[in-house]
Amino acid sequence: MLAGRSLPLLLGATALFATWFGSETVFGASSEFLEGGLYRVIEDPFGAALCLFLFGMFFARRLYGMNLLTLGDFFKVKYGKTTELTASIFLAPPYIGYIAAQLVAMGLILNAVAGIDLWQGVVISALVVTIYTYIGGMWAVTITDFIQTLIIIGGLIALATSLGIKAGGVAHVMSAVPEANFKFLPSPSAKEIVAWLAAWSVLGLGSIPSQDVFQRAMSSRSPGVAVWSCYIGAILYLTVAMLPLFISLCIKLLYPDHAEGDTQLALPNMVLEHTALPIQILFFGSLLSAIMSTTSSAILAPASILSENLIRPLVKHRYSDRQFLLLTRFSVLLFSVLATIMATMRTNIYELVGESSILSLVSLFAPLTFGLYWKRSSSGGALLSMVLGMLTWIIFEFYGTSWPSLVPATLISMAAMVAGSFIWPKKTRHDQDRTQSFE
Repeated sequence: MLAGRSLPLLLGATALFATWFGSETVFGASSEFLEGGLYRVIEDPFGAALCLFLFGMFFARRLYGMNLLTLGDFFKVKYGKTTELTASIFLAPPYIGYIAAQLVAMGLILNAVAGIDLWQGVVISALVVTIYTYIGGMWAVTITDFIQTLIIIGGLIALATSLGIKAGGVAHVMSAVPEANFKFLPSPSAKEIVAWLAAWSVLGLGSIPSQDVFQRAMSSRSPGVAVWSCYIGAILYLTVAMLPLFISLCIKLLYPDHAEGDTQLALPNMVLEHTALPIQILFFGSLLSAIMSTTSSAILAPASILSENLIRPLVKHRYSDRQFLLLTRFSVLLFSVLATIMATMRTNIYELVGESSILSLVSLFAPLTFGLYWKRSSSGGALLSMVLGMLTWIIFEFYGTSWPSLVPATLISMAAMVAGSFIWPKKTRHDQDRTQSFE
């Protein structure tokens, strides 16, 4: 699960860079950028880079010092077993949609390159990634991440350079972009400012209480390596993520017909029709590398939570470590199957990714943050925060308002955390001694 907590800085940084650099960055973000400019891609890549930076600054060192195996273990150590089970229920399921988004992207690639039906491409992709994740766990994920990162950067630079030269250079490409596409700050209206902050929060805060970020950072060989891996990963992510955006501008300028219709297919279709074979190999190699690196960790993360924090507490000590290893591997298969089924039913990559992060934000961000920084935080507050945050989000989503549902849900989650901790304060050492004496 944690690669023996032995990753050096280079492997740790590339692993964190590869956490989300997949379909939503290359397909989803470039598609959103074509339709609405920078304002539409605040969530990713800007929010994603913010998450890694914040995790390194405020969370990595404190969590590393607790010597935890999964993020679910934090809730067990801080709040107790009941909270661990509840948090794990909120931690694991959101990954199904996230994994599905990656499988859809690989299915789209195979459809564009080989003419395979989308559902067949999804199944083939799921089989390939599941096999090496099943066999090697976090070490397999990390080593492939490192190799895939090199391919990602090389392939995207090659394509961006080729298209940039064809389009007349970077200056010419940028001069042809409408000024509205570079809008980054919100207009001075309450609703737009709240929506802008919400876009930053989806991945920026929502992915902080996620097992995949935790797993990659905690696999580092020291607290310092964990922190700097987050910083370098954030810088690398934001820098490399600009390449798909630039490529999409080149496509719009050179081949405007590809910017019409399903913009998720603009990149692969353009590459197939208008570039030489070496560029095609580099591009599709980098694209598959990006998506595979993201998918493998996304499968391993909920599998670790399911086996370690949901099943292990229920069966207590009836199974050996070897049996739990097999259980974790079975969990890898389970989440892969569930995500494959979802990927054949829904195909909007950006929506699938965004929804998975929102669920973590409204239920787990407050209990994690308060648990690390507020001594009075209690299990009662954490449970109330998780439940009310999720219920609020569901209610606002169901009734539909002009305000982003995650904003009231996150605020309610934080308020419930504070209120619940005062109503049901955590037991002091004296209270615990009295309880044990009575028993």
